[in-house]
Amino acid sequence: MFKCLNPVKLPLALFNRVNVKMNKGFTLVEMLVAILIFSIIIGAATGVFASAIKLQRYSLAHQQLLDQTSYAMEYMSRAIRMAQKDDDTCGFSGENYGLVGSDSIEFKTYHGQCWRFFLEDERLKIDKDGDGPELPYDLTSDKFKVETFKVDVSGDEAEKQPKITIFMEVQGIGVGSQPRLRIQTTISQRNLNI
Repeated sequence: MFKCLNPVKLPLALFNRVNVKMNKGFTLVEMLVAILIFSIIIGAATGVFASAIKLQRYSLAHQQLLDQTSYAMEYMSRAIRMAQKDDDTCGFSGENYGLVGSDSIEFKTYHGQCWRFFLEDERLKIDKDGDGPELPYDLTSDKFKVETFKVDVSGDEAEKQPKITIFMEVQGIGVGSQPRLRIQTTISQRNLNI
């Protein structure tokens, strides 16, 4: 019933069968399937890598925008907080702040200089008078545009503490999706209006 195989010939017979298959090579279909799978894997990896780079750029631009906006707000807050009542040096006698529209604020610093923060050409600028003829200079970088800058003063009357609310809307400049940031703060003057 059972045919007995020679134990020496058995490995040789298996080796011959495997050897015959190995000499055949790959078929065209096998090669195409391998190339297709390889292409899909490389395409997916490239897409993930490109998305990661795009996200990194956006995140970096957002962080720079946040840094610029925070710097401008902090700079303005410190200066405005220390403002003094004008004695007709700056042109708005008897008040602490002068508003020219809603996108500009003037005040007298504790050093007696007249300063003005304003929006011009989509940049937040500062104009300092008192130390000679200085031109207005930018508070924000040219990599960002200030779309909105609004100033509101309340309580600038006798026996009250003036409060200034500043609102800014800033957006990055560049190709593709750019970050946008809206920020608002309210500052109270350190000295009472007496």
